[in-house]
Amino acid sequence: MTDYPNPLVPGFHPDPSAVRVGDTWYLATSTFEYLPGIPIHRSTDFVTWELIGHVATRPGQLGVEDVRTAGGAWAPTLRHRDGVFHLVVTDAMGRGMLHFTATDPAGPWSDGDLITDSEGRASLDGIDPDIAWDADGVAIITYSGLILGGEGAGRHLGILQARVDLDTHRALEEPRSLWSGTGGQFPEAPHLYEIDGRWYLLIAEGGTERGHGVSIARADRPEGPFETGPANPIVSARSTIRPVQNTGHGDLVIGPDGEWLCVLLGVRPRSMTRAFSALGRETFVTRVQWHADGWPTMEPVTLNPRSGTRVDVTFSPEVPLDGEWITPRRLPTELADLTTRPGWLVLRADGSSLDDPRPVFVGRRQEHLTQSTSLDLDCTAGVGGLAVRYDESFHVEVEAGAGRIVARANVAGLVQEWAASVDSDRVTLHIESRRPDVERGFARTSDVFHLAATVDGRRIDLAEVDGRFLSSETAESFTGRVVGVYAREGRVDAAHWTSEGDDA
Repeated sequence: MTDYPNPLVPGFHPDPSAVRVGDTWYLATSTFEYLPGIPIHRSTDFVTWELIGHVATRPGQLGVEDVRTAGGAWAPTLRHRDGVFHLVVTDAMGRGMLHFTATDPAGPWSDGDLITDSEGRASLDGIDPDIAWDADGVAIITYSGLILGGEGAGRHLGILQARVDLDTHRALEEPRSLWSGTGGQFPEAPHLYEIDGRWYLLIAEGGTERGHGVSIARADRPEGPFETGPANPIVSARSTIRPVQNTGHGDLVIGPDGEWLCVLLGVRPRSMTRAFSALGRETFVTRVQWHADGWPTMEPVTLNPRSGTRVDVTFSPEVPLDGEWITPRRLPTELADLTTRPGWLVLRADGSSLDDPRPVFVGRRQEHLTQSTSLDLDCTAGVGGLAVRYDESFHVEVEAGAGRIVARANVAGLVQEWAASVDSDRVTLHIESRRPDVERGFARTSDVFHLAATVDGRRIDLAEVDGRFLSSETAESFTGRVVGVYAREGRVDAAHWTSEGDDA
């Protein structure tokens, strides 16, 4: 399929869920420990997608302030019923399983109600919730029974389901066990659909790594018993040479011209053994075919990247930061001061560094495999810089202040620095992610970071860092690369953000 771009939404946008309302489509994805949480994209053609808002835009909607890395907003399901948008999600190691509503998907969304067990005492214990409604209009929550806390933490109970009263958000029954796939590990991401009088249960299994895939079953009733599809997994890239790997965690939606589509996650690995996925899990799409026997199959997920892009950001007191700016465990508005110095973004250090879970850092997703970002920095009153962050243990940065510029790489606590003395407190910092050199037809890594600064018109190249160390497979974070500005000491002022890239 070449008419839809793939990835559909590039950069760190995993676990997609889509819904069609009239001739408009809406898409939600996971954000884990980052805020604002759970972006909502909109499209009128399934090709061009616009970020229109987020579900979690206020403190307390997601309890991610103190979650461990890779916790937070896991795998939302987005649906629409009787003029109301519904989103269910697990705030993993935070508040628990939550239900949000809005009449406008751009927001504002509700504060989020905790979905509890039948006693109303605790959250339903599981992840990746789906919401559907039976013939009587009662909500059905189907989810993956991964236990996240207590003595049973780490146990997996398969795919579970319970009807829930959405007035009280209390389960009306004890969870029942459903079909949990064909034997692959980590059955997850269930979605339940009523199609032509039958109930179909779509799940992911095989783990969200190279064994990932989508499988399907069907039943006459939403609670089963379910019959296994004859062609499972109906999509997977496992043991193939396809450029898009880890394909799974799918959600069905009727696309333009009435054709069925599946949005799903995937990665774009590089290196000699295609072992490293620099951008993490992204949103892809593939076509679905329904057959005479009532079973669907899916086309393999193909690669069709968009053309290169350039983003120029200027800061103004009159224009708030757009929704692409994100921050780990707090909102960018808590950190970014746009009024003190008009035309500049001012950050004030609070004693943290990029090695901490809550750094003074605001950034944007890296969307291209080859990308360069530049930023003007005034470090007269402090120390800070430009960084690429996977999490607090995996990041690279170029930093200015106190008469020096420093390139730094932190790989799981192993830190290397390259420094140069400078006479100016006004610098332009550069981080470039470049395609690696090819030797005898093979590249041995995903990409190479070039860390540099321009001081008084003179470029100073500081270091090259192997990009494999900031990849999904190395960091094992569920997120992806986020490029941003940070403050480590005092106050730093940033201006003239420019980022451009392509997927060559």
